[in-house]
Amino acid sequence: MDQKTLDLINKFTRRPFTEEELFVFSVVLCDNDIDRDNERFSDDALVSLKDLFIGKTGIFDHDSAASNQNARIFRTEVVTDEERSTKYGKPYKYLKAMAYMVRTDENSALIAEIDGGIKKEVSISCSAAGRICSVCGCDKNVSQCSHVKGKSYNGQLCHTVLTDITDAYEWSFVAVPAQVNAGVTKRCTSGEHRSAPVEQESSNDRQLRSDIRRLAYFTGGLAAAEAADIITEGMETERLVSLKSAYESAPRRKGITVQLMPQTEESDDNCFTVR
Repeated sequence: MDQKTLDLINKFTRRPFTEEELFVFSVVLCDNDIDRDNERFSDDALVSLKDLFIGKTGIFDHDSAASNQNARIFRTEVVTDEERSTKYGKPYKYLKAMAYMVRTDENSALIAEIDGGIKKEVSISCSAAGRICSVCGCDKNVSQCSHVKGKSYNGQLCHTVLTDITDAYEWSFVAVPAQVNAGVTKRCTSGEHRSAPVEQESSNDRQLRSDIRRLAYFTGGLAAAEAADIITEGMETERLVSLKSAYESAPRRKGITVQLMPQTEESDDNCFTVR
């Protein structure tokens, strides 16, 4: 581990940690290829997620309890594999993250399982305000078209392009799927609320709205996060602070239903490829 890596990690710690105290690993969070749901992230979405996932903690089974937090992402990058193409003929790109854990007696077994490839599948949750039909360009969050995902039109496979990412909620280790060679993939909103631009909204208010949306997600899921977007539209700072406090004291739910996806190959020995 070089000094630059240590410096990046120590931005998140209360004191400087040494290499011996840390366990660092890489994980592929998502990519731009068409998945089994006939959806994909746009290249711009990967760039947005790259910034949003910095500092996010890794948890287990989407349980947001503080005791369940086990790792933190400190660096991300969008990687292009020039030797590989997507199903729609474009260069394959994926979002790779570097995460760290503090070595303790309590997590030594988890570290061994990560090293041994036992703990490798992860899932992410995010909000996508744009869901674009690949055939006609219709945004399905605004209106519907006649094209059906998974069907071919003039030799072109119809799929939905997830774009205009508004937030990244979490990344989580999940149980090894029962299906052979199965992994767990992204979970996105099916229709992010589009609020009108708020003139001269302060950066503090924008952060409060983002915090409330994330807290709402952990309390009631994606539907609750979308509802929080609507509720907070036009809300003044004092009320935003009060609402955030209310969400912080609300009980957290214990889990989120996620979808299983086939995993085909790994980008390298240290990266956990997620489809």
